Amino acid sequence: MRLDPINLYDYEERAKLALPHDDWDTIDAGAMDMFTTRRNRTAFEELTLRPRFLRDTGERDLSTTMLGNELSMPVFVCPAGSHHRAHPEGEVATARGASMSNTLMMLSTGSNCSMEEVAEEATSPLFFQLYHRGYDLTEMLVRRAEEAGFKAITLTVDTPAPSPKERDLRNRYNRNFEQGNFRGVNKPENVLRGTDESVGWNVNRTVPLSWQELEWLRGLTGLPLVLKGIRTAEDAHIAAESGVDGVLVSTHGGRQLDMTMGAIEMVPEVVDAVKGNCEVYVDSGVRRGSDVVKALALGAKAVGIGRPLFWGLAVNGAEGVHGVLELLREEVDRAMAYCGQTSVQDLEPNLVNVPQGWGAPPQPDF
Repeated sequence: MRLDPINLYDYEERAKLALPHDDWDTIDAGAMDMFTTRRNRTAFEELTLRPRFLRDTGERDLSTTMLGNELSMPVFVCPAGSHHRAHPEGEVATARGASMSNTLMMLSTGSNCSMEEVAEEATSPLFFQLYHRGYDLTEMLVRRAEEAGFKAITLTVDTPAPSPKERDLRNRYNRNFEQGNFRGVNKPENVLRGTDESVGWNVNRTVPLSWQELEWLRGLTGLPLVLKGIRTAEDAHIAAESGVDGVLVSTHGGRQLDMTMGAIEMVPEVVDAVKGNCEVYVDSGVRRGSDVVKALALGAKAVGIGRPLFWGLAVNGAEGVHGVLELLREEVDRAMAYCGQTSVQDLEPNLVNVPQGWGAPPQPDF
């Protein structure tokens, strides 16, 4: 009898066997040489925990909040397009899995299911990830998200140009998945698809996205605004000064720009730059509960998973997503016990050993 997966790598191995070759390649791929994809992991592995013992850690609280929305643990589901690659129920199944674990899901603009279909199934909080598609389409998406009950808008800012994956080009990958949020919209596919969903370079260059658009976007909705893809202290400082509610430090899993630091390496400078004026989250490369504890110890409020959600979907649909999240919950809880911590919202300083020279250089005092 085959054992259930006991860690995320088990899910990864089984998903690779379950999925068609080209679908697996597009999920697994990073940009160009995949340096950043690998560094997302090695940067986590260079950090080590400082265990503390002889403490009463019998009651450990993993619950937290994101912009006031309650989560049972500090792990959420990142936005990623085309969940139909992994399971026929797509993002609806993902939402069910996240809801089983009572945690938040960010839904991609490029989802195969519509935001309304996902909202109908979800019982835990939803944020809507927004790709700027020009003023008319963006306004349509934001207003629908608010009406559907989404709790925040997460604007992706780190995709100024197309970045086709070399594996996809080699495979001539062209799975024409439905864009659920654009049903009935009579526009060419290269206008509706973003850099991570398009085939090759066939992406329309829409209205450029700049800091000036934030004021316009905030005028469309009263929902909180999170910027996804902030990677430097300089941009984090501008974001906080602009009044955003959160920043998601992300490398897109190394799927857009190669040859950057890992996302976790950028967290300390971003946390310092925002000076507590907005929440900080991080994704890219999270595979263990100890990764989550490390990120929280560096100042992140919560941690997102991307590729692992596809692994869970491919293995067992909604139950698989739930299984991935619950394995991370168990590992976070165990790491908290060994580190002598009782609450993820009140971690003590010096929980993590940071190697000399690790991460970004010192930043100027803004």
